[in-house]
Amino acid sequence: MMLSHTIVRTTTRRIISTASSCSSRRSASSSSVAQVFKKQGEDARRAALPLLAVAALGGFAVTVGRQEESAKCIAQTDSAAQAVEQKFATYWPRNIMILFGPPGAGKGTHSPKIEGLLGIPQLSTGDMLRAAVAAKTEVGLKAAAVMKAGGLVSDDIVIGIIRDRIREPDCKFGFILDGFPRTLAQAQALDKMLAEEGACVTKVVELQVPDEVLEERICGRWIHKNSGRSYHVKYAPPKSMKKDAKGNPIPESMKDDETGEALMQRPDDTSAALVKRLQSYHGETVPILNHYKPHGVVSEVNANQNMDSVWNEVLGALKRGGN
Repeated sequence: MMLSHTIVRTTTRRIISTASSCSSRRSASSSSVAQVFKKQGEDARRAALPLLAVAALGGFAVTVGRQEESAKCIAQTDSAAQAVEQKFATYWPRNIMILFGPPGAGKGTHSPKIEGLLGIPQLSTGDMLRAAVAAKTEVGLKAAAVMKAGGLVSDDIVIGIIRDRIREPDCKFGFILDGFPRTLAQAQALDKMLAEEGACVTKVVELQVPDEVLEERICGRWIHKNSGRSYHVKYAPPKSMKKDAKGNPIPESMKDDETGEALMQRPDDTSAALVKRLQSYHGETVPILNHYKPHGVVSEVNANQNMDSVWNEVLGALKRGGN
């Protein structure tokens, strides 16, 4: 645009200069002066036309450039909007999801990825219970009293805590339940509460791994307590991991990749504890899956394969109508 303005200014000066030169060449005859001025003025205008054309084209080019830039911006915005619409069309309406899997199946790996994909929170009953007690809500006070007396928190109290939590804004588009329900009675109580809230379980995903594969996974697992991020000395080691002469990880070197905080191993991540945990899982989970299967919301994922393949199956299960 500056170039076109410069050309216009130069052209104008040339016309004025030419006209002034003509007027200075006076002859005896006034008519001759007029004819010379007219002729020289026409010549100057003819000489100026190419420059004016260039100036106009320069302005046109700038205008076109701006239009193209605007069109490109609009196209990018439309593309982003379409991506969001596609995301909603593929994975919404409101997702109320239960993620099942035996110990070591990969819930701690894939649940945060589902959170990131769908923008819905993972709700841990333990975390919700502690938060309710700390906030001294009505159900939190009931839970605190039971725990202080050394008792187990009843299903009614847990359901009440879940009800309060899912009314918060971040659960507007859905949530993932982790560690609940554990029994058929809890599943039925959950269904009743959700129905009262005008909702229902929309997806149950089970990560399946043969029992004989789980021991290696469990005994090599390390956890970041605050976030729930899961690592494995063989399959997904933290960047900080160092090994001793025997090839075992040095505990002090096990740090979370994102925060640098120390990782931990669960006390029950042992071979002996795993046998009991698997017996309990199969005995409790199968009836829950059978409870939800008639509703067409249960999807099974083969979690005994590489992580990318498992995630692709999870994505397929999350899509509307996925199975």
